[in-house]
Amino acid sequence: MKLNRSDTVLKYIVEYFIKTAEPVGSKTLIEVYHLPYSSATIRNEMFALEKIGYIEKPHSSAGRVPSSKGYRYYCENLREKGVDEKLKYSIQQVLQEKTQSIEETIKASCEILSHMTSLVSVFLGPDERGEKLANVQLIKVSDKTLTAIFVTDSGYVENKTFIVDESMDSDEVVKCVKLLNDRLVGTPVVDLVDKMESIKPILSDYIINHEVIYKAILQALLRFAGDRLSLYGRDELFNYPEFKNDVGKLEKVFKLLNDGSLVKEVEGEDNVEVKIGDVDGNPDVSVVSAKIKIGDNDQSSTIALVGPKRMDYDKVISAVEYLAEALTEYFNKGGND
Repeated sequence: MKLNRSDTVLKYIVEYFIKTAEPVGSKTLIEVYHLPYSSATIRNEMFALEKIGYIEKPHSSAGRVPSSKGYRYYCENLREKGVDEKLKYSIQQVLQEKTQSIEETIKASCEILSHMTSLVSVFLGPDERGEKLANVQLIKVSDKTLTAIFVTDSGYVENKTFIVDESMDSDEVVKCVKLLNDRLVGTPVVDLVDKMESIKPILSDYIINHEVIYKAILQALLRFAGDRLSLYGRDELFNYPEFKNDVGKLEKVFKLLNDGSLVKEVEGEDNVEVKIGDVDGNPDVSVVSAKIKIGDNDQSSTIALVGPKRMDYDKVISAVEYLAEALTEYFNKGGND
C-alpha cells in the first residue's frame, strides 16, 4: 500500500502511540521508522494533521497523539488488514473439534480472541424477542435429581438440575416432557415465563412433584430469557497503563462491562462496527464488533472486543472479522453436528 506523506506520518503516529502509549514527536518518527524527510517537513505535516483534527496535543507534552477522528481515518484507510496467523491456527483447531456444543465452541473462540488481542471479548446472543423454544427435555440423573434442558430454534441451550422426591417414576417424567413440549414449543422466549404460569394448573393434575418441577423450570427460563451477554478476559485491562494507573477510569470500564450498558454498545445495524471513544460516556474505551449467524433463523449474535481507545485496530478489526466469518460458516455448515 503506497501512501502519501501525510498518510504515512499519520499511520506511524497511530501505530507508535498504540505500541507505547507515549505522545509522538517528529524526531521519534524519523528515528523509529527511518523516514526520508527532515524534522521540519514532518512537523509541518503534523501541524496540518492537527489542524484537520486527526491528531492532538496532550497537556504538558511536546508530542502528539491520535484523536478519535484520526483513529477512524486510520481504520478506514491506512491499516494493513492482515489476520494474525497464530489466531487463525488456534481458531481452526477449535473448529475441528466436532464434539463441542455451540456454547463450548463460542467460549473457546472468545477466550482465544481475548488472549491474543489482550482485550475483553464479548459474546452477545440473539435478541430473545426473535427466539422461540424448540425443544424441552427432562432427564432423570439419579433417584433424587432431574435435569431440565431447553433448546431454542437458534440452537442455544439452558439447563437446570434440581432435587425431586424419590417416588417420582419414569412415567411422570415422560408425561411432564410431553406436556411441556406440547404447551411450550414454538413460544417466543420472552413469553415463556407467562406461558409457564398458565400451564401450572395442568402440571398439578398430572405430576405429583409439580411444585418442585415448576419452580426449577421457571428459574431456568428466567435465566434463559435474561442472559445474553458473556464476557471473557476482563483481567486483560489491568495491563494497559491508561487503566492501571487511573483507578477511576478502570472502575468506569468495569461498570460498563458489568451493568448491562455494554449490550447497546455492541448491538448495531452493520455487520462490522467500530466505535472509537465515547462508549457509553467512556472517552477512553473502544468497541469493535461483528455479527454472526447461528442456525436457520433470522436472528444474529454478536462477538466484540472491548478495550482502550489506544487498541491495535489493525489487529483487532481483522481478528473480529475473521472469527465472525469462521463461526458463521462453521455453524451454518453443520460443523457442530
